[in-house]
Amino acid sequence: MEPKVVWLFVFVALYWAYCIFWGIRGARAAKTASDYFIAGRKLSLWVFVLAATATSFSGWTFMGHPGLIYRDGFQYAYASFYVITIPFTGVLFLKRQWMIGKRYGYVTPGEMFSDYFQGDGIRMLIVLVTLLFSIPYLGVQLGASGFLFNVLTDGLVGREFGMWLLSLVVLIYVASGGLRAVAYVDTMQCILLMVGIMITGIIALNAIGGWGPLNDAMAALGQNPEASRWGATPEGYNAYLAVPGVIQWTAGLGIETPVGGLWTGIMILTYMFALMGIQSSPAFSMWSFANTNPKPFAPQQVWASAFAIGLLLFVFSTWQGMGAHFIGGNPVVDEAGLAVASIIPSIAADPDAIVPHYFNLIADQMPWLVALLAVCALAAMQSTGAAYMSTAGGILTRDLYKRYLNPTATHATQKLFGRLGVVFIVVSALITATFSEDALVLLGGLAVSYGFQMWTPLVAICWFPWITRAGATWGLAAGLVGVTFTESIGINIGNWFGGLPWGRWPLTIHSAGWGAILNVLVCVIVSAMTQNEQATAHRMKYHNFLREHASLRASKRHLIPVAWVITLAWFFFGIGPGAVIGNDIFGAPDAGRDGWLFGIPSVWAWQILFWLLGVFMMWFLAYKMEMSTVPDTEVEALVEDIGDTTLEKPGV
Repeated sequence: MEPKVVWLFVFVALYWAYCIFWGIRGARAAKTASDYFIAGRKLSLWVFVLAATATSFSGWTFMGHPGLIYRDGFQYAYASFYVITIPFTGVLFLKRQWMIGKRYGYVTPGEMFSDYFQGDGIRMLIVLVTLLFSIPYLGVQLGASGFLFNVLTDGLVGREFGMWLLSLVVLIYVASGGLRAVAYVDTMQCILLMVGIMITGIIALNAIGGWGPLNDAMAALGQNPEASRWGATPEGYNAYLAVPGVIQWTAGLGIETPVGGLWTGIMILTYMFALMGIQSSPAFSMWSFANTNPKPFAPQQVWASAFAIGLLLFVFSTWQGMGAHFIGGNPVVDEAGLAVASIIPSIAADPDAIVPHYFNLIADQMPWLVALLAVCALAAMQSTGAAYMSTAGGILTRDLYKRYLNPTATHATQKLFGRLGVVFIVVSALITATFSEDALVLLGGLAVSYGFQMWTPLVAICWFPWITRAGATWGLAAGLVGVTFTESIGINIGNWFGGLPWGRWPLTIHSAGWGAILNVLVCVIVSAMTQNEQATAHRMKYHNFLREHASLRASKRHLIPVAWVITLAWFFFGIGPGAVIGNDIFGAPDAGRDGWLFGIPSVWAWQILFWLLGVFMMWFLAYKMEMSTVPDTEVEALVEDIGDTTLEKPGV
């Protein structure tokens, strides 16, 4: 057995021991359903900061993101801005959800929305979103863990066997300890995620010879516009080094191929919408409920996510993705004579293999480090999966079993069914990943877009009381339909009925964007038609409470227009149509290093600039505009857990 395989089993055993330890600790601490499902609303500051960051940035960030940068170049690297847009969702919604959850004792978002809208239709849609999000998203993570171990053990551990074995430990500690165990394991997983991305980036940069040779190679690439997967952009630039326009009036992928690449300005923007679905998913509502107060929200959003993970993605992941072109990974670049070495095989057919190939570059010299990096990747994959297992189990228990089958369920019974819910989610994900890998890829692409459709009810309960129950419910349903029928799975369904007149992502607009368009249109129209004084008065109880506790103090209200300008400008120029300016503002892609103002491609410099501006925007919103800070007035809970039922406090 190779040394790296021996070290791999040693580090995996240590990692598993840590996970099981927290599973046992969490099980002992979970006296009530609230303890089990939302950690008794007592997560500490740094536990939430690290755990929420690990949950937001999964194994896809570790394994898939560098591969797509390799596949599509810097036009795809704009996706790294999800380090801003994912927590931007949290800035808008987490603090206000926490306040409502603390006030009324909610454990799941279904309970919150059902009470707010006075109906169970929205609750059922949230359960549906939870299943549509959790099962395929978890399946992708677990399948990737099996693939990783298959590669690193040189086939000794099969993909399916490795996937089921690795998932067993996650199932044990999540089902045992609930959200508290997930959170404490996630703290370590976040650190491993960050360390792993950094070390892999350093390996990639060293493989090409350092910073100078990498930029020299990219300069040569820029002077060969056809040496890319997509050829040249409409402006004649190498597609790896430029965004191919604001929008392309194509009928959709599979009908007409985009010229110079898929990632137009409007595609980047709407893809960022999809990734916003991570922190607007039902799981993150439960994460917000689990905190003692909102104090952890701002540092997680600004410093852990936007700044720290941003640094890793815009530098170290970019080194991994772009570096692979020049060390044997890209046959098109090889044929053009632009490679500086040939030390990894071609990964054109499987970009996800890029990270394991970097690991193998140091396997002979440092097998222990390869094993450590493999555990870093495993931790990244399992961090998000564990959170969605736990929260989905809670939602199934509270919003289905307790609501309809056993309203007087004891805490012990709720914990039991919560654990059974976790088992159901994990087994469903594993079966899908084992027997339907192609379907899993399609469903995985839908998951975050479905999560983004939750913006409508979240905007309603946090900001806009004029959105009615019918508006939010029908808007959410329309959004789910819009997403489905602009993704591959919907196109395939349409083919059964003679075909649809568009392909996947029509007009280079991501399915999350099409879903949002339908969602908002239906929501606004239906809300306008279904206004009711009594229902509005009920909703205003929530909004009057938020205005009393969460409104910006009078001395800062003059900053509201400034916040709007900063936010809209950043979205337009950083990740929207204005991003095309970055193609050549600091030097044309074919100008060479001497013609690049900062010695790096203009598009990369633009991304780094707007990453830093994005960190400033997040700081301004979270801290200066007080959207993620502790409210000045203490939030008094109107309900509390006593015995086996949730009761109103005496005298309230």
